[in-house]
Amino acid sequence: MRKYVIMGVQGSGKGTQSELLCDDLDLVHIAVGDIFRWHVQSHTKLGAQVRRIMNAGDLVGDDMVEKVVRERLDQHDWNFGFVIDGFPRNGRQAEFFMESYDIDGVIHLELPEDEVRRRVLSRRLCPNCGMDYNLIADRPEVEGRCDICGHELITRADDTPEALDARLRDYNEKTRPVLELFRRKEFVHDIDARPPADEVQAKIRAALNLPPYQPKRD
Repeated sequence: MRKYVIMGVQGSGKGTQSELLCDDLDLVHIAVGDIFRWHVQSHTKLGAQVRRIMNAGDLVGDDMVEKVVRERLDQHDWNFGFVIDGFPRNGRQAEFFMESYDIDGVIHLELPEDEVRRRVLSRRLCPNCGMDYNLIADRPEVEGRCDICGHELITRADDTPEALDARLRDYNEKTRPVLELFRRKEFVHDIDARPPADEVQAKIRAALNLPPYQPKRD
């Protein structure tokens, strides 16, 4: 069983790389941000709380995040292991996680701040079907419209310059120290996130001593 954490600033490709890593290794991708977004879109009680927090430009508190992560992992649908992204974000969450689970490796996607801003501020979301787009690398066929359902695309509430500034500050102040905590256990792999996704995935596989990545061809 393999258990990995993938870390990096917003826009570094954590979701993409997690999906590629899980694709042919029978691992389960646990994206904490996606779980919260599902609650928001499904208008659950938790979703209403999260929406208020996001609209205020704040981050979800530790107690709520830990509860969601614990409930998700308690489903035990990850027979061969998992890749978790969006967690842990600070020292308290890291301690909680390491006390509960043996981690086989931490992937740290490195991305300069100017590239973070370029990528994040180009993201768009379909509020109807949840499809993600990026105006740099994955533009919709009709500008401003979802290819799947035709709904008008929006900018996520947490993808504004102001929200991004807050997240970068939070990452530098709270999450970077988590990397140092993990480094003391000697299983952090720093990966340059600037190349194309396939190249980044190949480097991740090599660092983790996993079977080489074979891109799918049409």
